[in-house]
Amino acid sequence: MATTHDIAIKREDAGEEGNAPVVAVENLHKAFGNLTVLNGISLSVGRGETLAVLGRSGTGKSVLLRLIIGLEKPDSGSVSIHGQDLAGLALDRMGEIRLKMGFLFQSAALYDSLTVGGNVAFPLEHHRRDMSRAERTGRVRKLLAEVGMEGNLDKMPSDISGGMQKRVGLARALALDPEILLLDEPTAGLDPISSGEIDELILKLQRERRMASIVVTHDLHSARIIANRLAILDQGNVVIEGSFEDLQQSEIAFVKEFLKQS
Repeated sequence: MATTHDIAIKREDAGEEGNAPVVAVENLHKAFGNLTVLNGISLSVGRGETLAVLGRSGTGKSVLLRLIIGLEKPDSGSVSIHGQDLAGLALDRMGEIRLKMGFLFQSAALYDSLTVGGNVAFPLEHHRRDMSRAERTGRVRKLLAEVGMEGNLDKMPSDISGGMQKRVGLARALALDPEILLLDEPTAGLDPISSGEIDELILKLQRERRMASIVVTHDLHSARIIANRLAILDQGNVVIEGSFEDLQQSEIAFVKEFLKQS
């Protein structure tokens, strides 16, 4: 499990002083029909920083990630990567920006027909055709070692546990050396031991790779461990943003109730 010392290191490393935000969301609105999902939210995250976005089901957490990666378009407001607004970008430029992002899906979303190694190799085969097969294989082995899965190269996803699948999903998300890591419910469906292992892995990657990371999660315990800042959404709005201590000291009724029930 992550220790108090790990958390202290994480907080000392929060964001890099003087750095402009890597990801900036400003006054973002998104609705589906009559359902308003995001109602003018603004959030940002810098290099080496992890922002956890929490909230009840249906509060727009996963929609936020889809907007950041460009799979959805905002009704108004902006999503900027390194100061560049994604709105109106040509497809080739949007593709270039997406290559700087690693995405861990809630279910890991591994390809059932590919081995563990094949899953991690998939983005390399499609986007790094300059690499030889031997170079790709070496890269896959290194990535799997980084997430503690080096002995499972030839196994199928169905042969490994849910926690191990999340580790493989992380390795695949890191394949192209992203500057931005987006994590959708990384501990969902895992037992406490596996959840703790995933938290430790995310902290390790945060220290070693200095990515800008956004995690959407229901898991307040996990968010407290891995994130430098936390934001709680409700009815499409950011109710509060700050450290876990800021949340604990809040007098906002919804925040108090959320902490009590989480």
